Amino acid sequence: MPKFNDAYRSSFWQAARATQVISLTVALVLTVLGMPPLVAVVHSLAIGNLISLLTHLGRWSLAMWQIRRSGESTAARENGWPGWGPMAGVIVLTVMISYPLGSLVARLLLGGHGMTHGPDWLASPTALLGLFVVSMIPAVAGTYYFQSRARLAATEAELAQAARQAAENRLALLQSQLEPHMLFNTLANLKVLISLDPARAQVMLDHLIAFLRSTLQASRQITHPLSAEFDRLDDYLALMAVRMGERLTVELDLPPALAGLPVPSLLLQPLVENAVKHGLEPQVCGGLLRVRARQVGQRLLLEVHDSGAGLPAAQAAAGPIGTAFGLTQIRERLATLHGSGADLKLLSPAPFDPPQRDAGPGTLALIELPIPTVTPTLPA
Repeated sequence: MPKFNDAYRSSFWQAARATQVISLTVALVLTVLGMPPLVAVVHSLAIGNLISLLTHLGRWSLAMWQIRRSGESTAARENGWPGWGPMAGVIVLTVMISYPLGSLVARLLLGGHGMTHGPDWLASPTALLGLFVVSMIPAVAGTYYFQSRARLAATEAELAQAARQAAENRLALLQSQLEPHMLFNTLANLKVLISLDPARAQVMLDHLIAFLRSTLQASRQITHPLSAEFDRLDDYLALMAVRMGERLTVELDLPPALAGLPVPSLLLQPLVENAVKHGLEPQVCGGLLRVRARQVGQRLLLEVHDSGAGLPAAQAAAGPIGTAFGLTQIRERLATLHGSGADLKLLSPAPFDPPQRDAGPGTLALIELPIPTVTPTLPA
């Protein structure tokens, strides 16, 4: 349980630092009451650190035992808090053990030094009881402090989980909106083709069935490998090739080193659809569509470049002609997963180099996002 172990180590060192401050404060109080300073400091540190160590071990052991017994891992238990009931017994037992053991350790460390001045603090029953009560105070105070931290950590964990769930629900909603958008356009094209060329319509329907089957799993995921994204584009472009024939030329360029990088599922499909519908189809000669992935530093660049009709400058800033629904969804999904670390830009004119024969001004859609070392996590 890496998270559990990290929390344990962090709270251990926090408790150790707090214990020294509390112990020295207790020593100062005992000194004011008349105990020799050296005796007060050594006894306070010895007893205080034993109390802290045993309390720390006790509360984490109880929390782990509760998790294993019930099989339920709450945020409070993961932060080492088993509840006040079990902790009351731990505190009393810890002080009962730590007080005589800490006193023994202190006596050994002092070697009799400082014990001959003033009243015999360690022989007086009243003094012993007082020191025991004083020992209880930092134990209870320290426990309350870490209980408060555990409760705060549990609250923060619950809020983070709620935020992640909201982000996941939002992404799922965006995807559910995006899929019908693509399907509607494809079915509209298929309807037209049925009346013009039934044989090609049948081929297109076969490709549509294959496309829907292959994208069913991808559409239920927040992210998938970049290679899967290119596979889905290949399926989609097979549909477009039936309708456009030789008018559509496609180049898909995915370096093997980038194939496994996680990206939002169905991220590039709306851009490819826009490039075909608004860029290449209006041209009699069609044109070239190039989809490329490349790495620049620690950034992943995804390009959808067409040699089509292009866009006026104002429309290039707002999106292609139409509702720009797909572009809106892409920007929102990138913002949800990466915040301001990802961006989508449209550039037009954007001619190819070398220039394409009978090419239009062209349009380049460029997505830039950070290269994750692991699958990206949703922001809290």
